[in-house]
Amino acid sequence: MSAGGSPGEARIHPSAVVEDGAVLGEGVRVGPFCHVGPEVRLGDGVELVSHAVVAGRTSVGARTRVFPFASIGHPPQDLKYRGEPSSLTIGADCLIREGVTMNPGTAGGGLETVVGDRCAFLANSHVGHDCRIGDNVVFSNNVMLAGHCTVGDFAILGGGAAVIQFARVGPHAFVGGLSGLENDLIPYGMALGNRAYLSGLNIIGLQRRGFSREDIHALRRAYRLLFAQEGTLMERVEDVAAEFETHPIVQEILAFLREGGKRSVCMPRDTPGPA
Repeated sequence: MSAGGSPGEARIHPSAVVEDGAVLGEGVRVGPFCHVGPEVRLGDGVELVSHAVVAGRTSVGARTRVFPFASIGHPPQDLKYRGEPSSLTIGADCLIREGVTMNPGTAGGGLETVVGDRCAFLANSHVGHDCRIGDNVVFSNNVMLAGHCTVGDFAILGGGAAVIQFARVGPHAFVGGLSGLENDLIPYGMALGNRAYLSGLNIIGLQRRGFSREDIHALRRAYRLLFAQEGTLMERVEDVAAEFETHPIVQEILAFLREGGKRSVCMPRDTPGPA
């Protein structure tokens, strides 16, 4: 790479193309055969390793690294898209590995795709248009996130998992490898299979992130009550809300269920649905 005039200046390889209008922060590194579009903003310390393309109205947060053959910010894969001025915003300290694709928003979804800080997108994973992804999220290899999805903080999606349009994945949830998720997954929940079912709580993830034994026990009891056989789901929500009135983690699950979305809730096998 060619050196800038001072240590803080961007370093751009002679084979790379950075179009006029692009804004590069201090210490940005643009490797061989990369292409940076005229409306792109790269934060301080961003690195495009090589053969990466960042296009459109895309903003990449500080210290994010983008690996070869990633396609970031090209027009959304939505046949209704007509060139409206949409954007893609990626947070700081993200890892975007080989072949990852991320698309900006559309007029039908608020014109913006947003990715939080400290996320990891492993090889060939995809973020569809109008998605909103929280902080500290992990996409393993070949994860496919369709348009208009929401993924909460600290969620993990296993290799080859596919998430249908408009689905919600709650914070701290886990989607197993090769799962096909066509419903909303509650916070702290774990979904497995194709089509995916709710297989329990993400206990290992909770333990790794330092949740107390008391919190985990409370979540287990609330889970058993929420997905019992008696009554409807919303009736059980109200019962759990009364019992765990002062427990913020349980209340987070209840808020997710009350808010609802365009998809049904991912349920355990042989458990009554929300009707």
